[in-house]
Amino acid sequence: MTRRASLPGASELFRPTGLARTTSQEPREAAPERGGSGRQKHDTKITVYVSDEELLALERARLELRAAHGLVADRGRVVREAVAVLLADFESRGADSLLVRGLRQENQR
Repeated sequence: MTRRASLPGASELFRPTGLARTTSQEPREAAPERGGSGRQKHDTKITVYVSDEELLALERARLELRAAHGLVADRGRVVREAVAVLLADFESRGADSLLVRGLRQENQR
């Protein structure tokens, strides 16, 4: 009798974990309901640099979600949800979106 552990094969370890999404939406069509991807394995990573103040505000929001609303979320989940909301607003409102207005304000400084 051998005492070797049974391990998964390469096809099981390196299997795709999600389907690629494509959208062919016209710019002024109603945006689909969009939400953050929540608690799941993510295959793609980006690095975002934030100021100390932005990080503190993010952490305060996370703690407020927990204390006042009973919602437990790590910073990544909060950021993914915020990005989803901002992109949905951009898709539905275009030039009047919070994203466009915010970027215009920053460019005018």
